[in-house]
Amino acid sequence: MKKNAPLIGFLSAIGVMAVAFAIYFLFLAKKNEYLVDNPTSNTYYFKINNGEENIITSGQHVKVELNRGEKNDIKVFDAQKKLLFDSAFKVTQYRGLLNITNSDYYVHRQFYGYVPNKDSLLVSQTFDLDGQKLPGHVTRHKKLYIEDFYYNVDEDYDKVIKNIDKLESRTKIYRKEDFKNFYKENYQ
Repeated sequence: MKKNAPLIGFLSAIGVMAVAFAIYFLFLAKKNEYLVDNPTSNTYYFKINNGEENIITSGQHVKVELNRGEKNDIKVFDAQKKLLFDSAFKVTQYRGLLNITNSDYYVHRQFYGYVPNKDSLLVSQTFDLDGQKLPGHVTRHKKLYIEDFYYNVDEDYDKVIKNIDKLESRTKIYRKEDFKNFYKENYQ
Protein backbone atom coordinates (compact mmCIF):
# COMPACT_ATOMS: atom_id res chain seq x y z
CA MET A 1 0.00 0.00 0.00
CA LYS A 2 1.36 3.40 -0.98
CA LYS A 3 1.62 6.19 1.64
CA ASN A 4 -0.78 9.04 1.03
CA ALA A 5 0.91 12.18 2.44
CA PRO A 6 -2.15 14.47 2.27
CA LEU A 7 -4.27 11.91 4.12
CA ILE A 8 -1.63 11.45 6.82
CA GLY A 9 -1.36 15.24 7.21
CA PHE A 10 -5.13 15.61 7.41
CA LEU A 11 -5.46 12.88 10.06
CA SER A 12 -2.56 14.40 12.04
CA ALA A 13 -4.26 17.82 11.98
CA ILE A 14 -7.52 16.30 13.21
CA GLY A 15 -5.63 14.50 16.00
CA VAL A 16 -3.88 17.69 17.12
CA MET A 17 -7.18 19.56 17.06
CA ALA A 18 -8.87 16.82 19.15
CA VAL A 19 -6.07 17.01 21.74
CA ALA A 20 -6.37 20.82 21.88
CA PHE A 21 -10.14 20.64 22.43
CA ALA A 22 -9.68 17.96 25.10
CA ILE A 23 -7.14 20.12 26.98
CA TYR A 24 -9.46 23.12 26.77
CA PHE A 25 -12.57 21.34 28.01
CA LEU A 26 -10.76 19.37 30.73
CA PHE A 27 -8.53 22.11 32.15
CA LEU A 28 -9.26 25.58 30.78
CA ALA A 29 -13.00 25.93 30.20
CA LYS A 30 -14.91 27.98 32.76
CA LYS A 31 -17.59 25.94 34.50
CA ASN A 32 -21.15 27.23 34.27
CA GLU A 33 -22.54 27.06 37.78
CA TYR A 34 -25.43 28.33 39.82
CA LEU A 35 -24.90 28.96 43.53
CA VAL A 36 -27.07 29.51 46.58
CA ASP A 37 -25.13 31.74 48.98
CA ASN A 38 -25.47 32.50 52.69
CA PRO A 39 -23.25 35.33 53.98
CA THR A 40 -25.24 35.55 57.26
CA SER A 41 -24.76 33.75 60.57
CA ASN A 42 -28.10 31.90 60.18
CA THR A 43 -28.90 28.43 58.85
CA TYR A 44 -31.47 27.98 56.08
CA TYR A 45 -33.21 25.09 54.35
CA PHE A 46 -34.38 25.34 50.76
CA LYS A 47 -36.01 23.35 47.96
CA ILE A 48 -35.55 24.19 44.29
CA ASN A 49 -38.16 23.09 41.74
CA ASN A 50 -39.80 20.79 44.34
CA GLY A 51 -36.58 18.78 44.56
CA GLU A 52 -34.84 17.49 47.64
CA GLU A 53 -34.39 19.67 50.70
CA ASN A 54 -30.96 21.28 51.06
CA ILE A 55 -29.33 22.96 54.03
CA ILE A 56 -26.99 25.95 53.89
CA THR A 57 -25.13 27.13 56.98
CA SER A 58 -23.37 30.35 57.86
CA GLY A 59 -20.86 31.57 55.26
CA GLN A 60 -21.52 28.64 52.92
CA HIS A 61 -22.39 28.48 49.23
CA VAL A 62 -23.95 25.45 47.57
CA LYS A 63 -23.95 24.52 43.87
CA VAL A 64 -27.43 23.83 42.53
CA GLU A 65 -29.04 22.76 39.28
CA LEU A 66 -31.37 25.26 37.63
CA ASN A 67 -33.35 25.07 34.40
CA ARG A 68 -31.84 27.62 32.03
CA GLY A 69 -34.38 29.38 29.84
CA GLU A 70 -37.25 28.32 32.06
CA LYS A 71 -39.04 29.42 35.18
CA ASN A 72 -37.61 27.99 38.42
CA ASP A 73 -39.08 28.11 41.90
CA ILE A 74 -37.56 28.07 45.37
CA LYS A 75 -38.95 27.59 48.86
CA VAL A 76 -36.82 28.87 51.72
CA PHE A 77 -37.20 27.82 55.36
CA ASP A 78 -35.51 29.07 58.53
CA ALA A 79 -33.58 26.87 61.00
CA GLN A 80 -36.87 25.69 62.57
CA LYS A 81 -38.14 24.78 59.07
CA LYS A 82 -40.75 27.54 59.06
CA LEU A 83 -41.48 28.74 55.51
CA LEU A 84 -39.92 32.18 54.95
CA PHE A 85 -40.89 32.62 51.31
CA ASP A 86 -41.86 30.80 48.15
CA SER A 87 -40.80 32.53 44.95
CA ALA A 88 -40.24 32.01 41.23
CA PHE A 89 -37.51 33.37 38.95
CA LYS A 90 -36.34 32.94 35.37
CA VAL A 91 -32.80 31.87 34.45
CA THR A 92 -31.37 33.30 31.21
CA GLN A 93 -27.57 33.17 31.72
CA TYR A 94 -25.09 30.32 32.21
CA ARG A 95 -24.14 31.30 35.77
CA GLY A 96 -26.10 32.89 38.58
CA LEU A 97 -26.46 33.39 42.32
CA LEU A 98 -29.54 32.85 44.49
CA ASN A 99 -29.67 35.40 47.30
CA ILE A 100 -32.03 33.66 49.74
CA THR A 101 -30.95 35.86 52.68
CA ASN A 102 -31.87 39.22 51.08
CA SER A 103 -28.25 40.36 51.58
CA ASP A 104 -26.33 43.02 49.67
CA TYR A 105 -24.16 41.85 46.78
CA TYR A 106 -21.91 44.00 44.62
CA VAL A 107 -21.01 43.35 40.98
CA HIS A 108 -17.66 44.95 40.12
CA ARG A 109 -16.43 45.57 36.56
CA GLN A 110 -12.66 45.16 36.05
CA PHE A 111 -11.17 46.68 32.88
CA TYR A 112 -8.33 45.11 30.88
CA GLY A 113 -6.33 46.20 27.89
CA TYR A 114 -4.44 49.24 26.77
CA VAL A 115 -6.20 52.45 27.66
CA PRO A 116 -4.35 55.79 27.48
CA ASN A 117 -5.98 57.07 30.68
CA LYS A 118 -7.16 54.05 32.65
CA ASP A 119 -7.95 56.16 35.73
CA SER A 120 -10.62 58.04 33.78
CA LEU A 121 -12.59 54.77 33.46
CA LEU A 122 -12.56 54.34 37.23
CA VAL A 123 -13.87 57.82 37.98
CA SER A 124 -16.42 57.92 35.13
CA GLN A 125 -19.03 56.30 37.43
CA THR A 126 -19.68 56.31 41.16
CA PHE A 127 -21.54 54.02 43.51
CA ASP A 128 -22.77 54.21 47.10
CA LEU A 129 -21.20 52.02 49.80
CA ASP A 130 -22.54 52.58 53.32
CA GLY A 131 -23.50 56.16 52.51
CA GLN A 132 -20.17 57.04 50.95
CA LYS A 133 -19.85 57.88 47.22
CA LEU A 134 -16.91 56.00 45.70
CA PRO A 135 -15.57 55.84 42.13
CA GLY A 136 -15.96 52.64 40.12
CA HIS A 137 -18.19 50.56 37.89
CA VAL A 138 -20.11 48.76 40.62
CA THR A 139 -23.76 47.70 40.89
CA ARG A 140 -25.47 46.82 44.18
CA HIS A 141 -28.01 43.97 44.15
CA LYS A 142 -30.41 42.75 46.78
CA LYS A 143 -32.81 40.72 44.62
CA LEU A 144 -33.43 36.97 44.86
CA TYR A 145 -31.69 35.91 41.66
CA ILE A 146 -28.62 37.70 40.25
CA GLU A 147 -27.01 36.73 36.94
CA ASP A 148 -25.29 39.78 35.39
CA PHE A 149 -21.69 38.75 36.23
CA TYR A 150 -18.90 36.54 34.90
CA TYR A 151 -17.07 35.38 38.05
CA ASN A 152 -19.12 34.00 40.95
CA VAL A 153 -18.46 34.52 44.69
CA ASP A 154 -16.29 31.40 44.81
CA GLU A 155 -14.03 32.51 41.91
CA ASP A 156 -11.30 35.12 41.51
CA TYR A 157 -10.42 37.37 38.61
CA ASP A 158 -7.88 35.79 36.25
CA LYS A 159 -4.31 36.34 37.44
CA VAL A 160 -2.86 36.43 33.92
CA ILE A 161 -4.50 38.39 31.14
CA LYS A 162 -3.42 38.09 27.55
CA ASN A 163 -1.88 41.21 26.06
CA ILE A 164 -4.74 42.94 24.30
CA ASP A 165 -4.75 46.23 22.48
CA LYS A 166 -8.42 46.99 22.99
CA LEU A 167 -10.55 47.63 26.04
CA GLU A 168 -12.25 44.60 27.58
CA SER A 169 -13.83 43.98 30.95
CA ARG A 170 -15.05 41.20 33.23
CA THR A 171 -17.48 41.35 36.12
CA LYS A 172 -17.38 39.56 39.46
CA ILE A 173 -20.00 39.32 42.19
CA TYR A 174 -19.00 39.86 45.82
CA ARG A 175 -20.63 39.56 49.20
CA LYS A 176 -20.75 43.00 50.82
CA GLU A 177 -17.91 42.42 53.32
CA ASP A 178 -15.73 40.69 50.71
CA PHE A 179 -16.28 43.61 48.35
CA LYS A 180 -15.31 46.13 51.03
CA ASN A 181 -12.04 44.26 51.56
CA PHE A 182 -11.39 43.96 47.81
CA TYR A 183 -12.08 47.66 47.22
CA LYS A 184 -9.91 48.74 50.15
CA GLU A 185 -6.97 46.58 48.97
CA ASN A 186 -7.17 47.64 45.32
CA TYR A 187 -8.52 51.19 45.18
CA GLN A 188 -7.94 53.00 48.47
